Amino acid sequence: MSVKRVSECFVKPQHDHSQDAKQPIYLTPFDLPFLNLNYSQKGLLFAKPPPSENQHFSITTFLNDLKHSLSATLTHFYPLAARLATRKQQNPPSYVIYIDPENSPGVKFVHATVEVSVSDVLTSTYVPSVVHSFFDLNNVISHDGHTMPLLSIQVTELIDGIFIGGSVNHMLADGTSFWHFMSVWSEIFRSKDENGYIISRPPIFKRWVLEGYDHVTSLPFTHPDQFIDKTENSPKTQVVIKEKFLHFSSAAVSKLKAKANTECNTQKISSLQAVTALLWRCVTRARHQPGKSETVCKLITSNRGRVNPPMSEDYFGNPIGSVSATTTVEELMAHGLGWAALRIHEAVRNHDDAAVKRTVESWYRNPVVLKINELFHPNTTHIGSSPRFDMYGCEFGLGKAVAARSGQMNKADGKMAMYPGPEGGGSMDVEVCMLPEYMAEFECDEEVISALKSD
Repeated sequence: MSVKRVSECFVKPQHDHSQDAKQPIYLTPFDLPFLNLNYSQKGLLFAKPPPSENQHFSITTFLNDLKHSLSATLTHFYPLAARLATRKQQNPPSYVIYIDPENSPGVKFVHATVEVSVSDVLTSTYVPSVVHSFFDLNNVISHDGHTMPLLSIQVTELIDGIFIGGSVNHMLADGTSFWHFMSVWSEIFRSKDENGYIISRPPIFKRWVLEGYDHVTSLPFTHPDQFIDKTENSPKTQVVIKEKFLHFSSAAVSKLKAKANTECNTQKISSLQAVTALLWRCVTRARHQPGKSETVCKLITSNRGRVNPPMSEDYFGNPIGSVSATTTVEELMAHGLGWAALRIHEAVRNHDDAAVKRTVESWYRNPVVLKINELFHPNTTHIGSSPRFDMYGCEFGLGKAVAARSGQMNKADGKMAMYPGPEGGGSMDVEVCMLPEYMAEFECDEEVISALKSD
């Protein structure tokens, strides 16, 4: 089933910015390492409203309303409509990359159609590959934001559904910021306020800067070839993996959390840490690694609340870090769920203000631009996204989404993405990405099967 593109355009902010909002927004040591990584892709699947005598759903009207409300939203989230710019000099080498609001061609908006039903997406054992075509800007990396949109929205019309997918430059926004934008867009859409002057959570664009350092961060390069490698992002070098979703009911999550805490005689292990521990154990077992080999569980975490003073949750940017729990396969298998969860809990707890600032200071001394193959190692279970994001609060006049899905980029064997369950109440969905031979083992793992049962 192929997706057919019907139209595309660019949507600009509805109102002119103040002079302050036209100033460059300089990228930080949180953002710049992502220059070589792909855009982040997340979206929501909705059922079309059922036909009724009083109301008939019009895709034309819906698209127009989306574009008008997006334009009003971009008045508040104006950097999304801009492009990147670079200021460089040869001696000494200096390469300053920033968001240039003066150059604001807009957010790309794509309308597409596909002869696929909602049930085709939801009932397949594995995520159908057509879902990847519900997103724009595949194989685009953050550095391409100099000439490519920093955000592209693709609205794909299914036979009986609508998918709204966003591809956003990962230097510009992490998951917290992306879902903040989506929430405000939904808020303005539903309010029918054509101007969208007042929103509940205005974004904050003032950059977090480590005390004692300049707000303009310079990279020691003179040309992008020194830090960009597009060959590893090309389709030829991308390993074919299987993707599937696991649904943990609120009862199943509660049981896992209680089990982990009971085994450790504590109450400090969170639901997310308990589910993560389960995934770590089962992924490691499926890979049949040697007992003496190292196994790692890596979690991507927001640094907003970890620095002192804390950043606002409305800070718009990419202030993320990673924490890792490491042990041997033998140790992980010799102990239970609680032991693994406690290792993860300790790694998260130790990621405090001092640890974040040490990492930033170390990056200043030795600036590094990440590459995909440096993020995903064969012995790592990599946990991204968050079940705490209010994905299902974004309704766009269609009622609550029936599912959240992601695109094809930034995936590898052992990459897990966490989502809230559609029914709420502490339930979780987990997007599992694994090589086919490991997925077959993972699906048959008794610990996974048992945990998914809520009885």
